[in-house]
Amino acid sequence: MRPLALVFPLYLMVGTSSAATLQEAVDATVKTNPDVLAAVHERQAVSKEVDQAKAGYYPTLDLQVGTGWEMTDNPSTRGSGKGEVHLNRDEARLDARQMLFDGMETKNEVERQEARTNSRAFSVFSSAENTGLDAVEAYLNVLRRQHLVELAQTNLEAHQRTHDQIMLRSERGVGRKADMDQSLGRLALAEANLMSEQSNLRDAETSYIRVVGMEPDTLSQPDSPISLIPQTRDEAIATAVDNHPTLRLAAFDVESAQAQHATAKAPFYPDLHLELGTRADHDIDGQEGKDKDLYAMLRLRYNLANGGRDTARREETAFLINQAAEIRNNTHRQVEESVRLSWNAWETVKRQMSFRRQHVESSEKSRDAYQQQFSLGQRTLLDLLDSENEVFSARTALVNTQYDEMFAMYRILNSMGMLLQGLNVELPEAATTIASNE
Repeated sequence: MRPLALVFPLYLMVGTSSAATLQEAVDATVKTNPDVLAAVHERQAVSKEVDQAKAGYYPTLDLQVGTGWEMTDNPSTRGSGKGEVHLNRDEARLDARQMLFDGMETKNEVERQEARTNSRAFSVFSSAENTGLDAVEAYLNVLRRQHLVELAQTNLEAHQRTHDQIMLRSERGVGRKADMDQSLGRLALAEANLMSEQSNLRDAETSYIRVVGMEPDTLSQPDSPISLIPQTRDEAIATAVDNHPTLRLAAFDVESAQAQHATAKAPFYPDLHLELGTRADHDIDGQEGKDKDLYAMLRLRYNLANGGRDTARREETAFLINQAAEIRNNTHRQVEESVRLSWNAWETVKRQMSFRRQHVESSEKSRDAYQQQFSLGQRTLLDLLDSENEVFSARTALVNTQYDEMFAMYRILNSMGMLLQGLNVELPEAATTIASNE
């Protein structure tokens, strides 16, 4: 990779060996940010619905026991001359049921839940990518604001030196009161600018804490990701179409809708179950003594009519497939748009860079010349102060453009779904998809 010093040739702050790197900050964010963790928990919850759906393949076993009192008055008790019979009733029942055929409902429901789980896995991927970009932005903004505070401090010191010269002239009786007032005013403005930049730095640090979850101790300058950027915009778009998690999420949503449509066809088939059971009762229905039975049955159940509910459900799920497909198509457009916008932003700041550097170089030369001419009385104080402000403004614009270019490159990686890969940050385990049974 190209070192950042080549991209940021002016006024860079030097990080220490113990400084938090961009990779470390993003890694900590992905592991601890609530938005990512919420997506992780959602994926884990949906994965349990796969287990619930698979339960349809296994037998069910139900136990019933009961004890109590009953009164019986029926032809049997009256025929035996007992009339009303009062007994303490005891019941025990064990039933086993195994699905043999359910119209492929269980199979299709398992596939639907697997597709939903994979969709949520890519939701974790997407959340991690986007939150990682937030961390990159917060990280770079802290560095940017630290740099701008340094420039504001330098600007204040320059104005202080000019003001000291004006005071010295005034003490010698060669200065004018208007020059003193003007110098004081510009010095106050430089003070205000420094306070404003310090406030902006505190805001940037607050945003960093919110996203990353820790204070920005000593941040180090990251390397430029220029080597990871494709040669052309079309290559970036092609990579995004193949790799972007939101698009892959939408594809699994289509699969889920298709499986749901297949599941809706199950009511048109009969159910076939193997049922086994045993019963052991005592003092039942007015008859004293034990009452037992044991059964093994193949039971077929087939609904013949239910008012068209199943047909309507089948038609509903067909429309849901179309909805999911259109959402996927729209996501494709959004992914492509994101790449184009990110690429355009990068191209713009790249084109601006040479002009920003030229502006700094020219304004510094003008300032130095004005200082010499002011000492000779060939320039007014206003000219000198204006030239100093021009240098400050040019340097500030250059720093902003440099950090904008850096962020634009990371934004391109994010738009391709490759930000974390580019930073060598591992995705959460929950971003892993599960294999289908097919």
